[in-house]
Amino acid sequence: MPENSAKNKVDTKKDDFCGIKVLIMGLGLHGGGVESARYLASCGAQVTVTDLKDEKTLSSSIEKLKDYPIRYVLGGHQIADFKDSDLVIKNPGISPDSPYLKSAKRVETDISIFLAACLRFNGTTRLLAVTGSKGKSSVSSALHWTLNEFRQKTETLKGKVWLGGNISISPLSFLDELEQGDDVVLELSSWQLGDLRGCELLKPRAAVITPIMRDHLDRYTNMEAYVNDKRLIYKNQDCNDVTVAADDPWGRSFLEESLGRPLIYSEKPGKHPGKHINEKSSGGWFENPDGPGFARLWDNPNYTGENGRIVEVIPAKPLVPGFHQKLNLLAAALTLLDLGLPPDFIRESLGRFPGIEHRLEFFHESSGIKFYNDSAATIPEAAVAAIRSFEKPPVLVTGGTDKELDYTSLARAAKDSKAIILLDGTGSEKLKKLLDAGGINYRGPFDSLEAAIAAALDAAVSGDNVVLSPGSASFGMFLNEFDRGVKWKDAVRRLFP
Repeated sequence: MPENSAKNKVDTKKDDFCGIKVLIMGLGLHGGGVESARYLASCGAQVTVTDLKDEKTLSSSIEKLKDYPIRYVLGGHQIADFKDSDLVIKNPGISPDSPYLKSAKRVETDISIFLAACLRFNGTTRLLAVTGSKGKSSVSSALHWTLNEFRQKTETLKGKVWLGGNISISPLSFLDELEQGDDVVLELSSWQLGDLRGCELLKPRAAVITPIMRDHLDRYTNMEAYVNDKRLIYKNQDCNDVTVAADDPWGRSFLEESLGRPLIYSEKPGKHPGKHINEKSSGGWFENPDGPGFARLWDNPNYTGENGRIVEVIPAKPLVPGFHQKLNLLAAALTLLDLGLPPDFIRESLGRFPGIEHRLEFFHESSGIKFYNDSAATIPEAAVAAIRSFEKPPVLVTGGTDKELDYTSLARAAKDSKAIILLDGTGSEKLKKLLDAGGINYRGPFDSLEAAIAAALDAAVSGDNVVLSPGSASFGMFLNEFDRGVKWKDAVRRLFP
């Protein structure tokens, strides 16, 4: 967060915003700007919204705020608005180096406002925070799913479980309903974590970090700068908290640095300390990709099972396909074990977890062909994981806008697809060169979903899977990856009922 942000723990109350001038920088279409504007307007603040997008593009967000007296400055920013405001709420996608932000008196985000307000609960509300490059939405949603089932089906815990953050649900949307004893699961992007730098607001009971991959290098100067923002998730933890990370170089560095108790999860069991999970490690693993997932905890004050006993926590065949999804569920399972949930309940509940929208989402079947929406796969490695999630080679619809990423891994994996359909974009142009060099056939690039779907249907027969997994950003043809996923589903259902 810029230097003119809050620097320590300040317990904010709704009355603190009454009458002050608030500027929302970036209304957007994901809900964060809308909920910031709604919440602060409901507190009595004088709210102005500014966005580079025009009124037509933002019409759906503006419609949600029609009952509030909000001033709009759209299609550009005015420096006077930033200078005159008492508080600026920034969208995480906006760089903190923005000259507009540097002219502001105080800069916050919806996350920092939420965390500051949560201080009134004095730690009785548990916060679980999840970050990483890919898989964080799946882990966050799985945590929310099982904690919610546990509260509903047992008398052990009362209260509610809330899910918000980067998963397109601003925590300000449920702040007024939050009570003591509730659980909050927050998915946090590197940008959202970076915006909390300099604050002492984030101290999660559990910090979960999914595997780190090359991403957002159009925003960060290098990988270390990107990962340094991720490290903020556990910066304020202590021995009463837990840090969960993958058994890889980045993950092990997080566990060595964090003051939280370490839990490591691995693709396989290992015998060599420091390489893979060993017999004295607290963590989880798979004996093989097709089998169940196991866990063992040592010296854990909250664990209800026998110290050091191996327990099964992930079923061999969860509902959502792919070994990478099983690894996501394992990270969630370890977190839930640390919170004291029984292993059998965790395994059964995660076995029922249906997955989430835009992440290998099965949404349609016609004439024996199954269609999947994996639009949230915005880096090549995520598309590679999608290809490998199916026992039979899928028809792959891929490509989009480049984020200064390397498409070599996707080009290598794409040859294992039944057919490759490219969408238009700068990322697709990079991928095309690699496919051409490898003598790998493809169709496109296509500048419309309708043309891409027609090509996919020409290649598919009954029993095939057609998956949209772009491995690229969405800008150009779409507003964002969620817009891309929705339009993909709508077009498939319309063209192939």
